[in-house]
Amino acid sequence: MAALSGKLTKKLVENLGPGRHGDGSGLYLVVDPSGARRWIVRVTVKGQKNRKGAPLRTDFGLGGADVVTLNQARERALEYRRMAKAGLNPRFNAHREIPTFEELSRQVHIDRLPTWKNAKHGQQWLNTLRDYAFPKIGRMPVDSIDQPEVLMCLSPIWTEKHETAKRLSQRIKTVLDVAKSKGFRSGENPVTAIREGKVLPTVKAKVQHHDAMPWQEVPAFFADLQTRSAMAAKALQFTILTACRTSEVLEMKWPEVDVDARLWTLPAERMKGGQVHRVPLTDEMLAILKPLRALASDYVFEGQKRHQPLSNMSMLMLLRRMRQDGVTVHGFRSSFRDWAAEAANAPRELAEAALAHQVGSDVERAYARTDLLERRREMMNTWCSYVFEFTAGASN
Repeated sequence: MAALSGKLTKKLVENLGPGRHGDGSGLYLVVDPSGARRWIVRVTVKGQKNRKGAPLRTDFGLGGADVVTLNQARERALEYRRMAKAGLNPRFNAHREIPTFEELSRQVHIDRLPTWKNAKHGQQWLNTLRDYAFPKIGRMPVDSIDQPEVLMCLSPIWTEKHETAKRLSQRIKTVLDVAKSKGFRSGENPVTAIREGKVLPTVKAKVQHHDAMPWQEVPAFFADLQTRSAMAAKALQFTILTACRTSEVLEMKWPEVDVDARLWTLPAERMKGGQVHRVPLTDEMLAILKPLRALASDYVFEGQKRHQPLSNMSMLMLLRRMRQDGVTVHGFRSSFRDWAAEAANAPRELAEAALAHQVGSDVERAYARTDLLERRREMMNTWCSYVFEFTAGASN
């Protein structure tokens, strides 16, 4: 995109689309496809040549537009141009303002947004820092943060919220690594020193299992579930029959469904393992989907808002209304897995493939050229027949 002529305004800085937009005198606002905005200034250093003997013309970053205002960018650009005109390379002579931990964290978040699977994951990354790091070290310059400051963030939650604390430590480390790469700090990353020095107590990891309904009780529960007409009930029925994850079902869209091939294909970006997953559709599953076509919604299981999916709490709240307080939606995957092992005598790789779990080493997976679709189709037909055991009995 060609650079704009004339001066930028605050409104333009906030709303311009991807490209390099000029403010004049070598100052540019660069907007990435991700929406990240940063300032650069292009200067020609007097008396210095590049390798080809031409005048040395170089771009210098002035910071993200979310932390450096338009006026600040102009002032810094002017400083760089004055140095270049005097024959001084700004890379070695410019005064660099050290950003605070929060400022740099937010810039790192913007820069890395395109690398996350979805916006939700990116927001979770920032929210962890917002909740546990910003209140304690957010306003501190990144070059003044050392072990005591990091420990202020980690120690209060290290035992009680250990998994959160581990994620927090990794995210603090990332921000401080970026700070070092940009020349804002030097020396060892304090998070690394804390880990290697075993400053914090060892916490034994607890394996958390989702509460599951015994597979023997699923048919009776399913028969009760079928008496309910709410969209959440239909979604829960489909979730139980497919043994899929909650998010996979709630975010399901019609283009993923091939009725003729009796197949539901989930794209890689929606899968936890990052790989395409195919689900064979049985008669019972298709019977749930067929009447929902008439809604003409973007999502198969539409929520209260038009063209929006059900809330991720909708099925859990339905379980609570049905007085299933000790059961979770995710737990039905365990119910299916136990049934496959104990009642169907299904091979491990077949049951795990149905759950979209990766089995074996990287080498073993590299040689696995099939997702066992037809064998899984037979198993899912058997599972659906079992789940409908009480319903079928009532209709006879």
